[in-house]
Amino acid sequence: MKTITQYVIGIILVCATQFSVAQENPNSLKIEFLEAKKEEVKTQEKEFLKDAVAIINNKLDTGEITIEEADALKQTEAKKHALNIENRIAIIDNKIALLQRNEEVTSDVGANLDGYVISIGKGEDSYEYDKSGIYIGPKNKKAPKKYDRRTTSDMVFAIGFNNAIIEGQSLSDSPYKLGGSGFVELGWAWKTRIFKNTNAVRLKYGLSVQWNKLDVKEDQFLTENDGVVSLETSSFNLKKSKFRSTNLVVPIHFEFGPSKKIERDSYFRYSTYNKFKIGIGGYAGVNLSSMHKVKYKIDGDRVKDKETDLNTNSFVYGVSSYVSFGNVALYAKYDLSPLFKDQVIDQNNISLGLRFDLD
Repeated sequence: MKTITQYVIGIILVCATQFSVAQENPNSLKIEFLEAKKEEVKTQEKEFLKDAVAIINNKLDTGEITIEEADALKQTEAKKHALNIENRIAIIDNKIALLQRNEEVTSDVGANLDGYVISIGKGEDSYEYDKSGIYIGPKNKKAPKKYDRRTTSDMVFAIGFNNAIIEGQSLSDSPYKLGGSGFVELGWAWKTRIFKNTNAVRLKYGLSVQWNKLDVKEDQFLTENDGVVSLETSSFNLKKSKFRSTNLVVPIHFEFGPSKKIERDSYFRYSTYNKFKIGIGGYAGVNLSSMHKVKYKIDGDRVKDKETDLNTNSFVYGVSSYVSFGNVALYAKYDLSPLFKDQVIDQNNISLGLRFDLD
């Protein structure tokens, strides 16, 4: 019985002490609340800095900024949020000092932290502070979404050797010069990851312009009679005898190869930078123009002849492939459609060169 009595007396004394302290400083609970808010301020600003750095890393990964620019932006953000911590804690310290000096609570230092509200940001990404700099909303901040970009794009440039495979002849017997014949391709390509959770297979597609040039050997030139295109030998010493076709095509390739998964707080990406890749596919399109140009001299005068109607196929299609490391590839393409239509002996354009994916 004595023990129970002592226990009850102890509880009464503790309550009396707490009541006495509260009477001496009626704002003590508010002060404790504000002291706890200091740590919350530090945590919040560190999270804001973390989000800002994630955005900067995203721009770096997509090539919008350089490494030097990213480092400078990160330093700026670090200084800003360090000052934010210093300023917001100073506001809280001033409020604590005001509560310590005044038993009467004014409207701007009330128990519920009344006062005007400052909003930073928009929509779901907004944050609200009262005039003391204390975070008050939103209560249930959603975790940032993991943004995924399955499709990327880049410019494509290719250049190399060009020739034609003639039915019944080997490439070594071609009437077109190897050194003087070439091709150029320029276009824009999109690359889309096919599967949701792996980047092992990509579909690469786009729009390209192809220029294919054939340099004719041994004073020969192309001529067309009744739809039949053939090579004839000139009676003049030809300074130039070249045939060029310009095609607009839609190339489509399945691309295979490893990639690196980059994960950040708010997004993830798959990168094939400095990775081995193989592309297999083809192309189809239309012939925009064709021209055969011949230059020679007659009695010391320069003569230039141009032929633009050589029964060239209007519809072009073929197969192509590339093997690349990083942004440089060994590239080959072959026209399944004959160069000239309705011929007894078909000629099919073939090209080999380098391809550059310019991010």
